[in-house]
Amino acid sequence: MTTLKRRVARAIRVFEKIMPPPLLAVLICALLAGYLTFVPPINGLADNGDYYRAMYSNGIYKLLGTHYNYFGYVTQKFGLMKYYNEYRSVNFSSQPLFVKLAIWLNKLFYSKSIFDIRFMGLVNYGFYLGSIYMITDAFTYPAKRLRNYVIAGLVVFIFGDSSFTLYFNSFFAEPQMLSMTLYSFAAILLLARQRYRHRWPLIILYAISTMLLISSKSQNAPLALSYVVVTLGLLFLPNFKAQRLYIFVGMGLLLVTGGLTYKLIGSSFTDINQYQAFSHGVLTQTGDPSKDLKKGGIDEQYALMKDQDYYAKQFATIQPSQSYVKKNLLPNYNFAWIVKYYATHLKQFGRLMDLTAADVMITQVKAVGDYTKASGQPAGKQVTFFTGWSQLAGAFFPQKFAFDCLLAVAIAMVYAVGCYNDLRNHESEGVLRFFLVLGLLTMFIFVPIISIVGDGDADLAKHIFMVPVSIDLIFILFVSDILNHRLWHAYHEEDQTS
Repeated sequence: MTTLKRRVARAIRVFEKIMPPPLLAVLICALLAGYLTFVPPINGLADNGDYYRAMYSNGIYKLLGTHYNYFGYVTQKFGLMKYYNEYRSVNFSSQPLFVKLAIWLNKLFYSKSIFDIRFMGLVNYGFYLGSIYMITDAFTYPAKRLRNYVIAGLVVFIFGDSSFTLYFNSFFAEPQMLSMTLYSFAAILLLARQRYRHRWPLIILYAISTMLLISSKSQNAPLALSYVVVTLGLLFLPNFKAQRLYIFVGMGLLLVTGGLTYKLIGSSFTDINQYQAFSHGVLTQTGDPSKDLKKGGIDEQYALMKDQDYYAKQFATIQPSQSYVKKNLLPNYNFAWIVKYYATHLKQFGRLMDLTAADVMITQVKAVGDYTKASGQPAGKQVTFFTGWSQLAGAFFPQKFAFDCLLAVAIAMVYAVGCYNDLRNHESEGVLRFFLVLGLLTMFIFVPIISIVGDGDADLAKHIFMVPVSIDLIFILFVSDILNHRLWHAYHEEDQTS
């Protein structure tokens, strides 16, 4: 029996050496995401009308002579412009960097005239796998025990979920947002845990990934404030006083990035958001909005636009893009008008926030299909392969915004204890971790509010994408801290048990 135990122990040590938790997590995620992204018939997300923002300005267009599918089916092949491109980007965004990389790879390995969406998937896939390795390493370092395979499994179960990886074969910015969030989170956590002797590579990684995240789409502009909170933790790094000026410069760059992302929003994009903030926000979760519209100086007839999308799937009461709406509706209200409206209609706003809370963990986009037409599946069919976490969290996560607020306070208090203990002991891990968690909690609470005020309940799964990502990261961090006995203080080897 003793010999058998020694052999088992030796086998475990060999396995841990050749297959550490980060590598195991990457390999499993590579298989899961690769199956969806590259194996025919491929899976992804159909166009909901937003693809043009990333397509035309980068020289990609719908193939002539083919039936282009909106909402129902994933489109695999697109055309590549050969000559002058008259289209300009509708807003300031980092997304074209990733799209242009996909086009370059497509031209290098496939075609100079036809674009295969799988090359967009390949770019997203590559950045994603790197982020999975880093985030798993951050959660498990430095302990070398079997419990860290549980943490790696949790990373796979949550961030390997198909509701996240389906975005890869699409022109949405969410896959880049996911990877950049994981990179920035991992960089801070690895700094807190002193993973490497040199800090600057991780600080640079944090700065670049965060700026790419903030500028990936206009709705992310407010995230600059959340990441300023996260960055404050870097001021507590030991032996770092002489470099603190650079941290303040970095905070300024984050704010400038957020400001440019917001300031340079195209007028057409503003019209869409402004319209849907009205039709999917002001007009919803209320009995008769017409009287309130009249008080606000808006014609009562526009109450008929309740729940109407800017890009209507079928019949529209009036086309939002027509000049009549632009001249007679949109100029009569703005962001300040909507804020004032909700301030005087708190019950309606509360119902909208509860609606958002109900959708917080439903990360799979329900408005579009996940299959190509060649797959033989019906239009709008949703993938169910490896969606256990999104289904479980979507079904059981409490559907009240008040609960979300209380949860955020409770989590902040838990990590504040670790911050206080480490400050007393002149250690930095708990301090950086506290500011990291606090920054993500601000996203958890304020992103839903900004989404409702800025765009109503339209495309909630996309607009509040950062909310489930943030709370998922905090959840895994909490579990890993408990398993490795570091919740209340920095990691101490003597606290570990076999």
